[in-house]
Amino acid sequence: MKPLRRRRLIIVLSILTGLGTAIGLGLYAMQQNINLFYAPSDIKEAPVGVLVRLGGLVVDGSVKRNSESLKVRFDLTDNAENVTVQYEGILPDLFREGQGIVTMGRMQADGEFVASEVLAKHDENYMAPEITDAIMKTKVEALQKSYEKDDKTP
Repeated sequence: MKPLRRRRLIIVLSILTGLGTAIGLGLYAMQQNINLFYAPSDIKEAPVGVLVRLGGLVVDGSVKRNSESLKVRFDLTDNAENVTVQYEGILPDLFREGQGIVTMGRMQADGEFVASEVLAKHDENYMAPEITDAIMKTKVEALQKSYEKDDKTP
């Protein structure tokens, strides 16, 4: 191989190796920071122990506070399924029953969601787009099922 051709080959291989390394490191970093969003009816599909976001409405009458610590348990719903959430810390000022919230945390093997963060940063009329979509999806599915039942009855 001629020296000029060999030098070009080394340069091209060095560039490709560097580019491959940069892409690999970038993908690895992104994988660590991706938070998947789940609605209460979909959270059973979430991998156990992986950081995910769970959004829904706080079920009325479900908030249980520990009088000796900052531990709180409450249920989230998307009007189809409920999920029990356990959180230890100070809740946002806008947190209340019936409010749409998003929590970040990990699903446990026993089916309970342990939140590390609770987000309720908007007024009572705001609902995160993911929560709105999940609630609308369950309402549409419920309507479709009721129409199917009506069509089958004589």
